[in-house]
Amino acid sequence: MTTPQVPVLDASTPVFDDLAAARRRRSAKWRAYPADVLPMFVAEMDVALAPPVQRVLADAVAASDTGYASALPELAEALAGFARRRYGWAIDPGQVFPVPDVGVGMVEVLRLLGAAGRAVAFSTPVYAPFWHWVAEVGAHPVEVPLVDDGTARLDLDGLERAFAQRPAAYLLCNPHNPVGRVPDPAELAALVDLATRYGVTLVSDEIHAPLTMPGQTCTPLLTVPGAAEVSLAVVSASKAFNLAGLKCAAAVSASPRMHAVLARMPEDVRWRAGHFGVLASVAAFTDGDAWLDGVRAALADRFDLLDALLADQLPQLRWRRPQAGYLAWLDCRAVGSGDEPFRRFLDRGRVAVEPGPKFGAPGSGFVRLNVGTSAELLADGVARMAAALR
Repeated sequence: MTTPQVPVLDASTPVFDDLAAARRRRSAKWRAYPADVLPMFVAEMDVALAPPVQRVLADAVAASDTGYASALPELAEALAGFARRRYGWAIDPGQVFPVPDVGVGMVEVLRLLGAAGRAVAFSTPVYAPFWHWVAEVGAHPVEVPLVDDGTARLDLDGLERAFAQRPAAYLLCNPHNPVGRVPDPAELAALVDLATRYGVTLVSDEIHAPLTMPGQTCTPLLTVPGAAEVSLAVVSASKAFNLAGLKCAAAVSASPRMHAVLARMPEDVRWRAGHFGVLASVAAFTDGDAWLDGVRAALADRFDLLDALLADQLPQLRWRRPQAGYLAWLDCRAVGSGDEPFRRFLDRGRVAVEPGPKFGAPGSGFVRLNVGTSAELLADGVARMAAALR
């Protein structure tokens, strides 16, 4: 029996699967629905791994290197180098704490902040697990909808009213999922000012930050003046490099006060990160820049294609081009409210998207579409959606 060979790819050329290749995957995305349904819901891409990541994982398997993870100092140093190159963000490696994934990191941080029995605020529509994280720690959610004027910016007046009630924390989604917006520095500065005045800790989920689109600039929360004293961030290579199943992320602080919070992290949390996740993340953060830039360019092309497809086949839908990520937030209120558009696309078109209400009440009549796939599969998905409405 011969050993399968890892394909040698150009470091800057991402390769997206065709349908046959994608269906050979065994992740939840490709198993959640029957085979006649095209899955465009879960936030993972149909893309071959970055060559540096392929190599480090293949080498580990060849060496039977499958033990427990030893994340530090390599993960912290690789993340610090990546943050410096990509954002001009000076991370102190000594203030990086490994966690299994962003969700676990957010939950553990909420526990450290004493959120049980208290309020935790966030801005909707937002990534559905925000509610799960808050419930897991025994807190209750306070929803402050984004401004509904076409900008999807933070409602600072609404946040001030919420902060005046002294919630345990505010969970920021930066860049914001599902609307794909990158908050601007002035907006983040105003948020930090509110947090400082009312004594609210900000916890920033920055998992989509590496996928900020060409021409856009993402501002890590901890780079905002004053944020270090009231904020923590949770980051990962998982979305940008398609590593969600390998389990590795990091919680980051930037001041002695916030470092003292993370220093109370249970010792076992760092042991729950995946060894392959650590190896892959270090390789991605260290040697994956060229591939990542190729993916960002490919996703920008996908958004161009989506814009043209929607204009031609689904003109009744509205959308705002995302500034980051690979998720399109589609306004289908001309088609129906609640999760009716999702149901019609699934039942009649056999394409699975995410129903808007999962992201909060402002998501009624919306769906979230994943464009992190080949141009052919994206075109097929939109054609199915259009057929569902005919």
